[in-house]
Amino acid sequence: MTATMQEISRNIRKFNLYEISVISLFWLLLFASPLVLGQTGGGTDWNHVFKVWKEHSVLLFLFIMNRFVLLPYLFFRNRRSLYMIAVLLLIVVAVAGIYIYYSKPEAQSGRKPPETSISQDINVRNQGQSTPPPARPKQIKRKGDPVQPEPIPAYINLLILSVLLFGFDTGLKIASKWIYSEQQRIVLEKENIETQLAFLKHQISPHFFMNTLNNIHSLIDIDTVEAKKSVIKLSGLMRHLLYESDHEMSSLKSEVDFIRSYVDLMKLRYPKGVKITLNIPEKIPDKSIPPLLFISLLENAFKHGVSYMQESFIDIELSFESDNLQLMITNSKNKGNPKASESGIGIENTRKRLDLLFKDKYILDITDRGNVFITHLTIPV
Repeated sequence: MTATMQEISRNIRKFNLYEISVISLFWLLLFASPLVLGQTGGGTDWNHVFKVWKEHSVLLFLFIMNRFVLLPYLFFRNRRSLYMIAVLLLIVVAVAGIYIYYSKPEAQSGRKPPETSISQDINVRNQGQSTPPPARPKQIKRKGDPVQPEPIPAYINLLILSVLLFGFDTGLKIASKWIYSEQQRIVLEKENIETQLAFLKHQISPHFFMNTLNNIHSLIDIDTVEAKKSVIKLSGLMRHLLYESDHEMSSLKSEVDFIRSYVDLMKLRYPKGVKITLNIPEKIPDKSIPPLLFISLLENAFKHGVSYMQESFIDIELSFESDNLQLMITNSKNKGNPKASESGIGIENTRKRLDLLFKDKYILDITDRGNVFITHLTIPV
């Protein structure tokens, strides 16, 4: 679980770094653009650069207000109506301010009006009238000359950029929150799954011990030597349950050894009239699987497939094909308990564990064929 939390924390840090990088690059390019676009034949047009920087400073102020005030205190606290009103007010105030600023004559020309000298002022007063500045010659538009587009007013430009800025920043923050929420949901789901798996494994263990101790109790009166051997085998099974069940994965070899020991204990308990066969390949793949997946299926076959009143059999076959493990258990049907092989806490717990571990990547099929039950399990390894 700690490894999962660390991985999720790394993912969140990576996204936060990516978000900061995108925002920083955006503002860097925005403020650098007039330095490139403002180049003329005589060099940098600094009047144009400062004019654009003033407009971009307004955009930066709107971004800071949205990112650090409006989004955390209004939008993400389900005050969406207040958020929209605040955004509209900010845009209106910013656009109105730019409109009023550029409505001034000196702002329109980009420079201060020329000052007159004292001598010129005296001459004008003596003449009693002002001398109008020489008029610029009017440019005559000729046919075929390209029509120069009118520049977009600064306040219209700010209005468009403000709307785009709010949309971009809000969308980015929503995506960031969604990713964080998804990561938290994954953590909670994994914690829940691990809790359920632990609960199911603890349900399996007492049930298994009860049946195994009953087996040994029966052997004590029949064969003391075999009873001692079975106690040793039981200690091996208990060791497996205690140490392997706490791990997420167990080696396939140790699980196969567990099956062998369990079947050996069952053979000691039942009379010769019960035929028990176990077929396992000599070569076991060096792979791992979740521990204790087969206990309930084996218990189910022995508990409900053996009868002292009739000949009984249990065939257990384990095989490996490509990346799949297959367990096939065929057992005779105890007529005294015809429905038991498909019911019970053990089978139900096994299905729940398989669902949690493999979802739709496994097969567990228990088939009633009249006189026999066939249990088929396929899991990926």
